[in-house]
Amino acid sequence: MPVKSYTFHLDTEGLNDVRDLTLQIEGFLKSSRLANGILTAFVPGSTAAVTTIEFEQGAVEDLKTAIDRLAPRGIHYNHDARWGDGNGFAHVRAALIGPSLSVPFCDGRLQLGTWQQIVLIDFDNRPRAREVRVQIIGE
Repeated sequence: MPVKSYTFHLDTEGLNDVRDLTLQIEGFLKSSRLANGILTAFVPGSTAAVTTIEFEQGAVEDLKTAIDRLAPRGIHYNHDARWGDGNGFAHVRAALIGPSLSVPFCDGRLQLGTWQQIVLIDFDNRPRAREVRVQIIGE
């Protein structure tokens, strides 16, 4: 089965910065010329994550609020005590959501729901230059 790999970069603001990756990823799928298979999007690093959401302001703000409740800033994190970089919350948030997402595709189209987009969330406590790796396996 053919495997196609792509990489792209984006600058983020950190602190729950949510970026819609769907159009770029769909472009890679089209370029791959594969019809059926599975696509994985992965962000290297331990303070960012990839997931899906309806990329609409209300839903995005709700997600940010929920994440702030799950792993709040301003509380004790052992990571901060050891390294002093103040981003222990970001590591926990990224671990809860995860660094990758796999989406099936059929007839050259991602099988996302009508209101479902692929997003990267940068949790770090500073702006970052992020890399996203996309791997497509199919026929």
